[in-house]
Amino acid sequence: MPVPAPNLNPPFNTVRLSHVEFGVTDLARSRAFYVDTLGLQVTDETADTIWLRALEERGHHCLVLRKSDRAEARDLGFKVWDEDHLDRAAAFFAAKGLPVDWVDRPYQDRTFRTRDPQGIPLELYARMDRLPPIHQQYALYKGVKPLRIDHFNCFSPDVDASVAFWNEIGFRVTEYTEDEATGRLWAAWTHRKGGVHDIAFTNGTGPRLHHTAFWVPTPLNIIDLLDLMSTTGWLANIERGPGRHGISNAFFLYIRDPDGHRIEIYCSDYQTVDPDLEPIRWDLKDPQRQTLWGAPAPRSWFEEGSLFAGTTPVPATLSASPIIAP
Repeated sequence: MPVPAPNLNPPFNTVRLSHVEFGVTDLARSRAFYVDTLGLQVTDETADTIWLRALEERGHHCLVLRKSDRAEARDLGFKVWDEDHLDRAAAFFAAKGLPVDWVDRPYQDRTFRTRDPQGIPLELYARMDRLPPIHQQYALYKGVKPLRIDHFNCFSPDVDASVAFWNEIGFRVTEYTEDEATGRLWAAWTHRKGGVHDIAFTNGTGPRLHHTAFWVPTPLNIIDLLDLMSTTGWLANIERGPGRHGISNAFFLYIRDPDGHRIEIYCSDYQTVDPDLEPIRWDLKDPQRQTLWGAPAPRSWFEEGSLFAGTTPVPATLSASPIIAP
């Protein structure tokens, strides 16, 4: 299936990805990871929930940690343009036969929950409480100095179907790989905010959340984090990297939180705001698509991901990557 032409007039306008909620089994341990080690800022906390934001963000939260009996990924949050576009979004999902459940969320105005056709749980809203800026309060810059949430990557059992749906709602493909034998997409990166991606889809048993990424100032911040994690009890949580992706050109590090949720630390990709920007195709057999320097990703990167609450993953329609570490 060819990459669809960009839909520049979608039924509603999404501004960007916004936030994610993780179910975590040990809230104190997760706080030590995300706050004390990575450097995210606590905006509120209760006995069972912590709300966090990164240093450039004005919205109340980009990550919610909620005490749970099991580790799971919950809703992926997206901000739409305004209340009118929120109503348009609700009408669109309802017309597709997808759920539209209006819910109360702390620090957000009207919000509804839904799912995409593959089952990814979504949360859409137009307004979140705004907080004073802290990006020049440099005493707060700790850990990896996270500036903002950047993207999600999800395992999809049918990447073509995922891209077709998200393209319909205005997410534009920037880069992709396809299976040479079938012509089907193996992975695709799609955006709204003008970076390489707000959400990407990787072939695999799904839906599952592959990772959530946070943007940092420079690659040196990633080196600092590696030194910190390796000397403060988090060595085993370093999964892959550091390195530079071929796809996106970004400098990266993949780490795992105490429950196994995968986090990417990310910087140095490129601008994609032009509406006529053509997507870049990568050969699935080219090892530099994973890492420009040629090192393959570990097997865990292709096989492990966070389960979404309330979903039952199904096997992918294409085989796993032909280039993985033994």
